[in-house]
Amino acid sequence: MTDIEPVSPTAAADRNQPWWALRLIAVVGILLSLFQLWAAGIQPLGLFFQRPIHLGFILVLCFLIYPVTGDRPRGAIGWVIDGTLILCGVLVGFWVPANIDAIANAIFPRTQDVVVGVITTLVVLEAARRAIGLAMTLIGALFIVYAFAGNRGELPFLADWLPGILNHRGYTLDRLASQLTLGAEGIYGIPLGVAATFIFVFVLFGAFLEVTGAGKFFIDLAYASTGRQRGGPAKAAVIASAGMGSISGSAIANVVTTGAFTIPLMKRLGYRPAQAGGIEAAASTGGQIMPPLMGAGAFLMSEFTRIPYIEIVLISIFPAVLYFGAVYLLVHIAALKQGLKGLPASELPRVRDVLKEGWHFLLPLGILVWLLVAGYSPMRVGFYAILSVMASAALRAVLSYLQHDRTAEGAMAMVKAGFWKTVEALELGARNAVAVSVACAVAGIIVGVVGLTGLGLKFSAMMLAFSGGNLFLALILVVIASLILGMGLPVTAAYIVLIILVGPALQNEFGVPLIIAHLVVFWWSQDSNVTPPVALAGFAGAAIANSGPMETSVQAWKYAKGLYLIPLFMIYNEPIILGGPLPLVLWNGLLAVMALTAFAAAIEGYLFGPMKTWMRAVAAIGTVGCFWPSFTVEAVGLALIAATLTLNWMGNGGGDPKVA
Repeated sequence: MTDIEPVSPTAAADRNQPWWALRLIAVVGILLSLFQLWAAGIQPLGLFFQRPIHLGFILVLCFLIYPVTGDRPRGAIGWVIDGTLILCGVLVGFWVPANIDAIANAIFPRTQDVVVGVITTLVVLEAARRAIGLAMTLIGALFIVYAFAGNRGELPFLADWLPGILNHRGYTLDRLASQLTLGAEGIYGIPLGVAATFIFVFVLFGAFLEVTGAGKFFIDLAYASTGRQRGGPAKAAVIASAGMGSISGSAIANVVTTGAFTIPLMKRLGYRPAQAGGIEAAASTGGQIMPPLMGAGAFLMSEFTRIPYIEIVLISIFPAVLYFGAVYLLVHIAALKQGLKGLPASELPRVRDVLKEGWHFLLPLGILVWLLVAGYSPMRVGFYAILSVMASAALRAVLSYLQHDRTAEGAMAMVKAGFWKTVEALELGARNAVAVSVACAVAGIIVGVVGLTGLGLKFSAMMLAFSGGNLFLALILVVIASLILGMGLPVTAAYIVLIILVGPALQNEFGVPLIIAHLVVFWWSQDSNVTPPVALAGFAGAAIANSGPMETSVQAWKYAKGLYLIPLFMIYNEPIILGGPLPLVLWNGLLAVMALTAFAAAIEGYLFGPMKTWMRAVAAIGTVGCFWPSFTVEAVGLALIAATLTLNWMGNGGGDPKVA
């Protein structure tokens, strides 16, 4: 449909790599993926074996993929620097598993363990600088300095610079190194543990789907389903992004894959370039909150809350549907306002043909859901899901071979193609996991310092003081903090940092239930993808749409409003998450649907037709009423919305498509 090719974030660096370095990257990546599969499905390992070995592989891969020279060739000096760091990565992966007995039995940390701990921390920060950006490294370093800044720490002179509530005793190098690298509360803590188990296996699952062509299947299926409708390509972007987002695990990756097809078609249909890029960015961001995978969020939430993964997936379905429904409605309204039509049937694939070619991609997803419902651990589910992808791809190839080519040469070509596809997926999965694993390792530094210094409780006290005990003001502070953190951190890291800092306050001081606090923080940690001035998914959409980055980001922010409203609904209308009597759940579900519909109509000034200013104002008031923690106010808000939308419907031909 378009000649725009998605570009891998490592493509520029790869172009300047010698052939043997690319082969080495492939070998290390394949070995990492095979190690993870072995640990996931054959021989589970203890945390002080699994996590350090995983981190060692990731560090070696990171320093191979991202040269110290950036996009330029390394040269001799560059290889000396990176070679030293690669050896440090090997040391990190080897040290704790090889010395676990001595480390466990030592009363005080040994000098050599402290030295390796310092090396581990430094190479993790450098890996973060290369794979994620300088901001992540600076935040990790800032927390380390904070741990040292106390009267009994390595940097006692900084104690006078800390406000009273943030002051603490300070810690020595030995104590901090032990906290960060010799226990389960630092670098080898929960964030890296999740990255080394659940996240990697599902990233690898996504890589297998991508290599075997699942992305094209979901995009074609979305086009076949919605392409003839008004604004069809934009609606296809919403649906395709819902499917692709769970596969790619990244809003930006989602934009460059689905957006390469959807954005040019939206422009051709009549959407403005910035509008097309913004719609794709908003839809792609929703992929991170879409079950069953939800990027890395569901796995992390499960570990932090100790709530089974399948429960988190089930309670996240309705909010995710609300989000995509809101984006879909905004897209539909934009198409009506601009008088846009759908694509002609001759330019679209047929649902029957798409399913005929790609039906086998539905098998792994069905098996994945069935295993989750059956109660298997997410790690084992990911292992079997990968095997099911390989089996379904092999089945499809065999059927194609039996239908078209039954020669010995054809059989050999089929086996050879399958082997190289498998190798490609193993390498791609390892490459895709580097950034999130490094982010989780740095998040472990933050977790370790917060636990050592008691910063989480202090932050809760500050949050309570600034908000004056008002929950709504506290939530505004959380939104601002998530946006600021998201400017420099990946969404996974932003979620971890934010939930560590504000989670205790939301739960203990404001009474927000545990799972809702985590869901709200996770949703709002996505906002840096679509909120100016730093809207990473919006910038990616702008690059494909050839539009202004800021204008595109504003459009993305506009279409992704559900990202802000739905978490508020979770807090003020808890039954949509926590459940309860069926009438109460249905009532709150109806409120959510009507409030989002009214909000979309109010900001666009259009639903069945143009809305007068007073109607938009009434719809907005009704929306606020639906969020109010009072049944009477909710009922009044719902009545205002129903009356306003009914008047709009009647005043524009009663829903007659010729009029609307």
